[in-house]
Amino acid sequence: MEHFSAPSSLISFSSTAILGLALLIFALILDLVKYRRRESGYPPGPSPLPFVGNVFLLDPKDIPTSLSKLRKRYGNIYSLQLFWEKAVVLNGFETIKEAFITKSEDTADRCPIPIFEYLGFHKAFAFAKYGQSWKDLRRFSISTFRDFGMGKKTIEEPVREEASYLCTAIQAKEGCPFDPFLLLNQAVSNLNCSIIFGERYDYSDKAIQKLLFLLQERFHQETGTVSQILNNFPRLIKIVGPHLNLFKVQNAFLDYLKAKIKEHKDTWDPTVTRDYIDAFFEEIEKTKGNPQSSFNETALLYTIADLFVAGSETTSNTLRWSILMMLLNPQIQCLDKVHEEIDQVIGRDRKPRMEDQRNMPYTNAVIHETQRYGNILPMALFHMTYRDTNIQGYNIPKGTTIIPNLTSVLKDETIWEHPYQFYPEHFLDSEGKFVKREAFIPFSAGKTN
Repeated sequence: MEHFSAPSSLISFSSTAILGLALLIFALILDLVKYRRRESGYPPGPSPLPFVGNVFLLDPKDIPTSLSKLRKRYGNIYSLQLFWEKAVVLNGFETIKEAFITKSEDTADRCPIPIFEYLGFHKAFAFAKYGQSWKDLRRFSISTFRDFGMGKKTIEEPVREEASYLCTAIQAKEGCPFDPFLLLNQAVSNLNCSIIFGERYDYSDKAIQKLLFLLQERFHQETGTVSQILNNFPRLIKIVGPHLNLFKVQNAFLDYLKAKIKEHKDTWDPTVTRDYIDAFFEEIEKTKGNPQSSFNETALLYTIADLFVAGSETTSNTLRWSILMMLLNPQIQCLDKVHEEIDQVIGRDRKPRMEDQRNMPYTNAVIHETQRYGNILPMALFHMTYRDTNIQGYNIPKGTTIIPNLTSVLKDETIWEHPYQFYPEHFLDSEGKFVKREAFIPFSAGKTN
């Protein structure tokens, strides 16, 4: 009787299959033990699936609504597993206030974003780890913008100048319908150019058009599907990164800024501070020889990149929402009331001044209500715990991603009389005076908002 002998290829295939199955089982056990285990006092949350965690519970087209639905089941503070990252979601004003104001240093760190780290954006302050460099660059940027030009020129002047150019451009449309998106973006970006570069551009100038194109492409690609995949599977970045259009656009934007820095360096006069870049050069000179200094040309490059992105989107979106809300709400005569207040306080013979704001409560209320109702930044930038902390009685370990759900505050029915309506009276008292509500946090709160 002949003995059956299995082909060596079949044996090899079977061995490989068994090994693969064993590795899969091991990975599932590891996922179960490491990522599903809840530490004592950790916030409650839905049970995660292997590898993907709770990602399947989030609608990529409307994440804030997904977070709000989970709030109804788990409360104001709950945990999620986003692939391999542990995250805690904060809902409600008191929860966010405790985390970002009362315990601001505990939650002051930034969670790493792989595509930004690959490009070098962690060398500035918007996406940098919390530490001395972050503190130095943030302090310098705030003080320089607040007292632009070291007292020689206030920020009000370039704002008024750009507003005048914007009005002229709108008047040139002669009443014909047009999309204000481009003009508003040009005006806001020009203001940034004036402060950072010391120059403004005509709206037809190719330089400002190129900058706007790069800024818009950056924003769309950073929030796109490819970016999300790379951020969750960062090892792919080094394989496909240089070939992706995402990184080509990012590098083109950085090259644009590098050219501006070189222009300034070639013409820099230490006795004359023309703009933000010159002020930064002064700091580099002051700290020259100090190996611990936070000020160098690399930090300058990524800091002005941060300033352009942060300053452009939020401001232009606020302006667009303001126009839209006034046009869509004729029943409350919002547009007429704002127009009347402008005529009464400013008139038509002079330009507005910052000090006029205190005498224009209704206009001020409309702007604030626009940011509340528009919910321009529904989740803000994610934070990360700098050290172990306790929020609302829950223990949150160091290195945990913190997601602030600002929608839960700006649309809170216990705070706002009409949370889902455009209602400027949210910011007016019974006498019609402007009142800024404590829960008004359209761009988050605390140190690293």
